[in-house]
Amino acid sequence: MTVTIGVLALQGDVREHLAAIEASGARAVPVRRQSELEAVDGIVLPGGESTTIDKLLRIFELFDPLRAAIRDGLPAYGSCAGMILLAERITGGLPDQQTLGGLDMTVRRNAFGRQVDSFETDLVVDQVPDSAVDPVHAVFIRAPWVEEVGPGVEVLARVESGDAAGRIVAVRERDVLATSFHPEITGDVRLHRLFVQIVADRR
Repeated sequence: MTVTIGVLALQGDVREHLAAIEASGARAVPVRRQSELEAVDGIVLPGGESTTIDKLLRIFELFDPLRAAIRDGLPAYGSCAGMILLAERITGGLPDQQTLGGLDMTVRRNAFGRQVDSFETDLVVDQVPDSAVDPVHAVFIRAPWVEEVGPGVEVLARVESGDAAGRIVAVRERDVLATSFHPEITGDVRLHRLFVQIVADRR
């Protein structure tokens, strides 16, 4: 049975995630209302601007239902801003910024710098098939990194070279996955396939 995965469609890389999910063998639908959220087997939180998405979630009355759904076990994947939204704790955020939670970690917002500091690199990502021989090409745009993780969080990838060498940029805790980078814009859907498999296994 094909799973249905929603992409939070308030701001950010919505279209790209929808396409990547479809290419990974699942049905992809945009989510803007609670009724749409209740009809999906998993949810993707796209890159964008985390403080803007936080405000829009409350305007659209989705913040509390989405937070409750994730805490009740709805599989979730967040890229870049989505990673910030899934963190239990953030540094460098605005005073009134809230997160949905779901991952026992602390992230640093805009850790890699401003837009002009965006960069690309290749990564070996645990649980992504063949990434040791065919690395995941990772695009970082005003990206966060993970400062620390709790005991239940698996570190899937770290930056391997440069000033940020060793920084954590991909994690998983049970059915919640997050990356600092944007796999939805590279054409490599292996991370989306991983999430589709997480959702299918949960179902």
